Amino acid sequence: MPELARLLDDLETYQGRDIEANLASAAAIERAAGECGETILQLRARLVQADMAQRNGDRSGAAQVFLEVHRQARDLASPALLARSHFHLALIYNYLGDHAASLENAISAVEVLDEHASPGLRLMYLNRLANSLGDVGMIDAARERYLQAEQLAIAINDLTRRLLVLNNRAYTEFQAGELAAAATVVERMRVVAAALGREFLIIERDTVASIQLGLGEYAAAEQTLLSVLDSPLWYEVHDLAEATLTLARAQRCLGALDRAQQSLDRSRTLGEERELTGIRVAVMAEQAELYAAAGAFEQAFFEYKRYDAAREQLRSAQQEARAHTRQVMFETAQARNDAERYREQALRDPLTGLRNRRYVDDHLPVAVALAAETRSPLTIAVVDIDHFKRINDTLSHEAGDEVLVAVAQLLRAVQQTVSDTGFVARMGGEEFLVVLPGIGAAQAADRLEELRKVVDVHPWRPVTGDLPVTVSVGATSTQGHDAPAALLAEADRMLYAAKDAGRNRVIVPPSAG
Repeated sequence: MPELARLLDDLETYQGRDIEANLASAAAIERAAGECGETILQLRARLVQADMAQRNGDRSGAAQVFLEVHRQARDLASPALLARSHFHLALIYNYLGDHAASLENAISAVEVLDEHASPGLRLMYLNRLANSLGDVGMIDAARERYLQAEQLAIAINDLTRRLLVLNNRAYTEFQAGELAAAATVVERMRVVAAALGREFLIIERDTVASIQLGLGEYAAAEQTLLSVLDSPLWYEVHDLAEATLTLARAQRCLGALDRAQQSLDRSRTLGEERELTGIRVAVMAEQAELYAAAGAFEQAFFEYKRYDAAREQLRSAQQEARAHTRQVMFETAQARNDAERYREQALRDPLTGLRNRRYVDDHLPVAVALAAETRSPLTIAVVDIDHFKRINDTLSHEAGDEVLVAVAQLLRAVQQTVSDTGFVARMGGEEFLVVLPGIGAAQAADRLEELRKVVDVHPWRPVTGDLPVTVSVGATSTQGHDAPAALLAEADRMLYAAKDAGRNRVIVPPSAG
């Protein structure tokens, strides 16, 4: 499986745009890992596919996968898988605008990432954490993480990722209003790009031009973007549309209104052709600014009204999309919670809240096996309410239920004082089972006698009037090799001996006395 793991390492840190090829590769890896029984690799491949899906716009479907894999990572106690799921959840929460949750997941991703994880993966996680810190205004902490990520890139001589980290840092400084610091980072970006032997990509040039605009360097901003708009440099259409819009702003600020209109028209065309709603709305705002700069104030006013309506419509659509993603995430988490709740309910008696017979069948063998393995004693006691049918027949089933609930509470209280790792279960009707790990039958006899007395002296008159409520108890202890069924049979035999002896008493095997 090392080859599959290596392929996944490459996919997880891939920064290209060939989404379809990555989807196909990740799907093939998931199938191969499944055939080999490599669950962790299978789930990692599923995360890659979901990441490609969210890059393609399906954030709700991706969020559902991220949450489900996150749950399985916890169940499997896999730090590597848990770190990856936290990383992707940080991105989803960032999209949702929940920067606190994004930061929390980004921190967790870095904290639980395997110390043997590749430096390339680690620097991506540190970069995500730095972005999240910047989003919440913790600029000093963000700088520290960016620096750590850059140092990792230097250590592995990865100039491409070093430039990615620097570009993110420059934009974070810009958003924080730290223009001088942003400009300093840009100079470092130039050094790395020169070492790579290439010009800035459009997304990097857009960062640089935005900073130049903020500094009032309008001519420099125009020159930064002019030379790449018709170049074959790698970009997404969205990046080109954004950069062309930034160019239009720079040209407007220069007073070159005709050139600004040409650039804005190009950005508008790209937005309409590729259905980039956000770009189309931003173009309206810039068009209003251009009209105003040309003195066409009436046109500017009407364009701004169009922009305001479109912005509200876009905001509503974004809120709806985010709400849908949140609902999907909620339903995924809720389904998990429901499953756990139903599983828990299936193992409890609905009347008393105690464990039930199904729980005993599942857990008593485990308790017995553990006692044998650790060579420690374990006592089980069968407790039966004396003459319970008389309570039901003379009073009512409601009174009988009250007695069952009260006895259950008394048994549970005593059990917890004797053994905090044990349990009490209702086996059916008026019969209960008390399991006491670490307690031998001789020692348990005294404790079970206390239990019998607690029930006997309980103030029953408000519930049963003159009818007494007592219990008979039969108990036995493991000898290191007993089967659960044999233990239950022996405890039952002791219970019948207690009833034959007159009830309201505790009987243990003679050898334990």
